[in-house]
Amino acid sequence: MSNGPMRDDPMKDDTATNETIEFGLAIRRSDDIAGQAREIEALGYDYATTGEHVFFHVPTSNAFISLAVAAGATTTLKLMSSITLIPLYPAALCAKLAASLDVASGGRFHLGVGVGGEMPSEFEACGVPVRERGARTNEALEIIQRLWTTDDVTFEGRFNTLSGVTLAPKPASPPPIWVSGRQDAAWKRAARYGDGWLPYMYTPERLAQSIEAIAGYREDEGNATPVESGMFVFFCCHPDNDTAVGYAAERLSKQYAQDFSQLVHKYAIAGDPDRCVARLREYIDAGARTVVLSAASPMHYIEESERFMAAEVLRRIRGQ
Repeated sequence: MSNGPMRDDPMKDDTATNETIEFGLAIRRSDDIAGQAREIEALGYDYATTGEHVFFHVPTSNAFISLAVAAGATTTLKLMSSITLIPLYPAALCAKLAASLDVASGGRFHLGVGVGGEMPSEFEACGVPVRERGARTNEALEIIQRLWTTDDVTFEGRFNTLSGVTLAPKPASPPPIWVSGRQDAAWKRAARYGDGWLPYMYTPERLAQSIEAIAGYREDEGNATPVESGMFVFFCCHPDNDTAVGYAAERLSKQYAQDFSQLVHKYAIAGDPDRCVARLREYIDAGARTVVLSAASPMHYIEESERFMAAEVLRRIRGQ
């Protein structure tokens, strides 16, 4: 599953499993991407990730642009879009952007994909009916995989027509595709097209349920290669537990334009280091082997929270 260079000191987990657990950190700011990426690499995270929206409740960058900057500023750090809103791109253009980024980064790119839909206005602005987002995503993933691996691609679909086209340069090996989402349709998409599964706003119990379901759907697809299991989760780690919870609730309420004060403990990792370690282990015990963390804290505390998480929580998970 892993694509590109691995770390010299892979993480060791002190939970019940002997498998390697990898951690990513989402780039939260839209400025100084290079500096943030270098800091993420220095802190020992395995991935730098970033999401995207055309329009959203808070400032949001574009994953391909931000990760291209991050690629030039780092050497071993893997890069993941978390996630690319596939239905807002022409399928061939998305394939080109992803392939170009993978080639430019030396094979370090992982394509995280999702259907979006939280902001219907951005679909309207891009001329894409929001009700078509699932079907467009499935068709695009089929095209992307074909363009990455074969020449003279011909395709006649509901949304795309390709007439004997060849993508060049191609990635040396296809970038892993991580499917995100929250519903059963995303589980089926992961089973059919995905190398990895990266849900968000999931409890550990829901994560375990999805992993089991995806394995069943994968078997139905006749594919014996397992889907890697991951998790995208917001966090805030602070020496004072109540401060961490308050920060996370404040940030997520603003980001999603709804009250998160009663949802923090359900969908995020928030608290002092002991509480964060315990909650993170629940996700690992549920099956997550790649955990992408995104700081849910005010801007003035982002960098400190990210450093504190690495030093006081991830170090304990690694058994260092």
